Amino acid sequence: MTSKAAVRAEGERLLAAFVAAGAVPVEADILQPAGTLLDLYGEDIRARAYVTDDPVRGEMMLRPDFTVPVVQAHMAHGAEPARYAYLGEVFRKQARGSEGTSEYLQVGYEVFDRSSPEEADAEVFALFRDLLVGLGLRPVTGDIGILMAAVRGLETTERRKAALLRHVWRPVRFKALLDRFSGRAPVPAGRMALLQRLKAGSPIALIEDAGTFVGLRTADEIAARAEALVADAGTPPIKATEAALLYDLLSLEAPAAHALSHLRGITPMLPAIGPAVDRFAARLDALVAKGVDVAALAFEASHGRTALEYYDGFVFSFVKDGMPPVASGGRYDALTAVLGAGAFIPAVGGVIQPGLVAQLKGASA
Repeated sequence: MTSKAAVRAEGERLLAAFVAAGAVPVEADILQPAGTLLDLYGEDIRARAYVTDDPVRGEMMLRPDFTVPVVQAHMAHGAEPARYAYLGEVFRKQARGSEGTSEYLQVGYEVFDRSSPEEADAEVFALFRDLLVGLGLRPVTGDIGILMAAVRGLETTERRKAALLRHVWRPVRFKALLDRFSGRAPVPAGRMALLQRLKAGSPIALIEDAGTFVGLRTADEIAARAEALVADAGTPPIKATEAALLYDLLSLEAPAAHALSHLRGITPMLPAIGPAVDRFAARLDALVAKGVDVAALAFEASHGRTALEYYDGFVFSFVKDGMPPVASGGRYDALTAVLGAGAFIPAVGGVIQPGLVAQLKGASA
C-alpha cells in the first residue's frame, strides 16, 4: 500500500510542475455551500457527496471537486487570462463493496483564456501527457460539444431536444429517449395508458377526480405537465436519417485523425455539427503542434458522458485497465457563464490523482 507521505510528495511534484507552467496556486474551502453547486456537479456526484446541515450556513458539503469552487472564485474577481493550480483532499461516498476511497488527494490545472480555446485544450492535454509519461497509461479523448450540437440540430421540438440534452451524461436514459423519439421503441404500456386517460378528459378534471391532493407540485404545474405529455405524444418521430446519424455518432470510436475524416463526411447530412467539427479540426492541429500523434490518439464520441456534467466540449482521460482514470479533464465554457452571472470566458482544465500515480510508480519500481 502506498504511504500517505509518498502520495503527498507526488502531489507536490505535480503541483510544482503546474506552477512552473504558469499557474497560480490556489486553495478552496473543504466545506462548501451545497445550494446550486450540487446541481452543477451532476447526478453521480450528488449521490456521492457528503452533505450536512449547518445551523448558520445552511446546507453544506465536503468538497467533492475543485473545479467548481475555482471557477466560482475566478468569475467573482479573477483576471484574464489566468491559470490556476491546486492540491488537496476531495471527498466522495463509495458504493458498498467498492475498493475506492472516500477521501483522496486531487491535483489540478485550470486555464481561462479567450485567445484560442483549441490551443488551450492542447496545452492542458500535452502537459498532462508529459507529467504522466512512462506509466503505461492510454490517453482517450472525446468531444461532448459535437454530440450536443447534433442534438440541437435535430428537426424536432425544443422540448424533445432539451430532454435529450439533459440526459447526455446518462447514456442508458439518453438512448431510451432517442429510441422512443425516433419511433424505434414503442411507448411503454404504462405511459400509453396515462396518455389515453389524459386525452379522455381535461387534466384539471382528472386531478379533481383523484381525490385528496398530495405532493409538492401545484395543480397548475401538474396540468401543464399533462398537457406537455399529450403534445409530445402527437409529435412526429425524429427523421430516420437524422436518428441514424446520431446513433452512428454515439458509436464512433477511431483514431482522432480518422474520426475527423468520418465527421467531415457526415457533416453535410447533419450540418449543425459543422462548427463543432471545425473546432475539433483546429484542436487536432494544436495537438500536432504539441507533438501528439493524432493518427494514433484514441477518440470516442461518447467519451466523458458518465463524468461531470459541466463538461461541454473537449474531454480526455489517461487510463489503465483495472484502475479508475488516473487523470481526466475537459472544457467547461458554459459553467463559467452559469457562475459568472452573465459574464463568460472559455475554460478548460483537468485533475490527476497523485495516489494512483504513486501506486503505478511503486508497482514499476
